[in-house]
Amino acid sequence: MTERVVLAYSGGLDTSVAIGWIAEETGAEVIAVAVDVGQGGEDLDVIRKRALACGAVEAEVADAKDEFADEYCLPAIKANALYMDRYPLVSALSRPTIVKHLVAAAQKHGATTVAHGCTGKGNDQVRFEAGIVALAPDLKCIAPVRDYAMTRDKAIAFCEEKQLPIATTKKSPYSIDQNVFGRAVETGFLEDIWNAPIEDIYEYTQNPAVARDADEVIITFKEGVPVAIDGKPVTVLQAIQQLNERAGAQGIGRIDMVEDRLVGIKSREVYEAPGAIALITAHQELENVTVERELARYKRQVEQRWGELVYDGQWFSPLKRALEGFIDEASQHVSGDIRMTLHGGRAVVTGRRSESSLYDFNLATYDTGDTFDQAAAKGFIDIYSLSSKIAAKRDLA
Repeated sequence: MTERVVLAYSGGLDTSVAIGWIAEETGAEVIAVAVDVGQGGEDLDVIRKRALACGAVEAEVADAKDEFADEYCLPAIKANALYMDRYPLVSALSRPTIVKHLVAAAQKHGATTVAHGCTGKGNDQVRFEAGIVALAPDLKCIAPVRDYAMTRDKAIAFCEEKQLPIATTKKSPYSIDQNVFGRAVETGFLEDIWNAPIEDIYEYTQNPAVARDADEVIITFKEGVPVAIDGKPVTVLQAIQQLNERAGAQGIGRIDMVEDRLVGIKSREVYEAPGAIALITAHQELENVTVERELARYKRQVEQRWGELVYDGQWFSPLKRALEGFIDEASQHVSGDIRMTLHGGRAVVTGRRSESSLYDFNLATYDTGDTFDQAAAKGFIDIYSLSSKIAAKRDLA
């Protein structure tokens, strides 16, 4: 029986060429799998037909936008996930979504191997392969660009030789990855970290320096889940999409950073994630109102570790699953409304309300009606500082 390889297929030149390239290198039949995580671009049926025209024996396409939002973006929002305190894991979240569909296709079609288009230098090769073996330990993984030296020049030559139905136009100077949660741009002139980004690289966001009217929005959460925008019910996908439009129009969510890649190198990345940044900003503030102090302090440690695990391709790991159990428990009272002003590249919280609020006006006020027992403070300070006082007496002796 001829072996089969499932290929993560985008519809572009490199993965289209990879269909025939893999067949020639391995003798296997290739099954192409394309997954829509809100990246936009061509119609899925067009992509499916192209894969078949390029030599795939089967081609599957999956509209996974709601799945991606509900099962991958939502946990990141509840975790306030920002790698290195800035990056909302745009690409890292989409990889396990795609992996799940690749493994399902491999099992359905009896494939022994899964292929992807990553190089040997980035994070995504790890995310794909670590995820694949976590779900199906017996599957093998190959990467034509990395394993068979499939350079772009060779890909173009192969495409022309085989007369494949795909344009071989000059490649963009940038490497771009995008989905509904955000967009990542790297390489080209950005590799010189002194060079400032130019407006041409942005698509999800408008220039925040351009004068425009501010936009006020109210985001409603229930147990950490965004459920309404300005009082109108939304799915998680709709919340991201609507805030991509509204926050993006105000230039919110632009990130220019040098990040620490898993493979040990530092890489300059430019991201735009307007909906993600707006939602995480609102969610963080609602937690400030509804989550008890010690729980909130510990959750911040969990959030950092969760983000590192996801960035490092450990979506399906036991530790990441266990941390999500903690995050879900910590989210049970994160319900209410956050009002924000979107303007000038910033999402600024201006109002908070929640039936689960721990904010007590009578305890917080300095005016008439103050119920805080100020007389209790002196004894509290005496006991709180006692160990330091004893140590100071010793050290100053």
